[in-house]
Amino acid sequence: MPALCRDCLTPFDDGARCPACRSPRVIAHPELFDLSIAHMDCDAFYASVEKRDNPELRDKPVIVGGGRRGVVSTACYIARIRGVRSAMPMFQALKLCPEAVVIRPRGDHYAAVSRQIRAMMDELTPAIEPLSLDEAFLDLTGTAKLHHAPPAVMLARLVKRMEEELGLSGSIGLSHNKFLAKIASDLDKPRGFSVIGQAETPDFLAGKPLGMIWGVGAAGQAALERAGIRTFADLRRWERADLEARFGAMGGRLYHLARGEDHRRVTPNAPMKSISNETTFFEDTGDAEILDGHLWRLSEKVSDRAKAKGLAGRVVVLKLKRANHSLITRRTSLRDSTQMADRLYQTARGLFDQLGDPGPFRLIGVGLSDLTGAETADRSADLLDPQAATRAGAERASDAIRRKFGADAILKGRALR
Repeated sequence: MPALCRDCLTPFDDGARCPACRSPRVIAHPELFDLSIAHMDCDAFYASVEKRDNPELRDKPVIVGGGRRGVVSTACYIARIRGVRSAMPMFQALKLCPEAVVIRPRGDHYAAVSRQIRAMMDELTPAIEPLSLDEAFLDLTGTAKLHHAPPAVMLARLVKRMEEELGLSGSIGLSHNKFLAKIASDLDKPRGFSVIGQAETPDFLAGKPLGMIWGVGAAGQAALERAGIRTFADLRRWERADLEARFGAMGGRLYHLARGEDHRRVTPNAPMKSISNETTFFEDTGDAEILDGHLWRLSEKVSDRAKAKGLAGRVVVLKLKRANHSLITRRTSLRDSTQMADRLYQTARGLFDQLGDPGPFRLIGVGLSDLTGAETADRSADLLDPQAATRAGAERASDAIRRKFGADAILKGRALR
């Protein structure tokens, strides 16, 4: 069986240890050198960057996130062992892990590190589809002649370089399509390398829960369970027409994914249709102050991404999920496009107030769509809000201060809620 040493990158026939360096970090699979679609996911990226930059944190639990009224952005694996999870309220995380070191996110710094990783990926293939700062799909089809090595070797070399040159680790999922590659990258974290081949796909998926499908949340799983569908094997017993009749367009997608089929291409530089950010609460909440704080933070994150990409949008979207998993979506169109956090927040807050629903909620999200270039954004004055121009000027000034002195150089009071 084809095998590869992940330490010295020696390919060899099946064995428990590398014949060259005797390392036990070996990946073996019948299709190891035939597959070329991969998903690379950095391990606890934000927390790992902080530990790398401050070696004194190496053996300590680290949480990256807001103040006591904020939420966890990410946590290192030591904190995760204690039960800390992303999007968990900070007060709950500190109950589980009171000795944790809490660090405010440094978005610009993480983006700079992400660009270093992307430069390494660019040396492997032009077919890279980033999903966020810390994960991306790669298509290495046809690159073996260029690199004189199969994709599996080059992917192992990538994460080895990340560790040696950047001090950061990542996990690789290798398969024959994007759906399975993303599943594979999560099977053996951290520092994992997992393979799902074509021949094993039906058996691998058969007993797995449908929560593994990206985009099928708790409400989707509940709808499937009402139809008696809990696993991929259950799903495969349904005809496509019956799935589409019951679940609409999603039924057709489920039919193919049940069989491990995903025909989406890895699409580099695909035009963005929307920018959004959302938070799932560890405990449902109807606290107006907490929800308002989240609305501001989410608006700021969406704004930061829009500004970084030189984009603006005309449609603001508010998303909420009630405690019973029912979803609420509200949207409104602006007179002109925006990329300003204040305008996003004011619009999303207006949508929330119009809703008149006290909750409690388990999820809140803010989005910006109908995207265009930012050249003509935020040019018209708001006659109903004479202070809008003043706030916009203050936001631009704050952006300049943060670029020069760091993301935490200036904060709004509502960001601490």
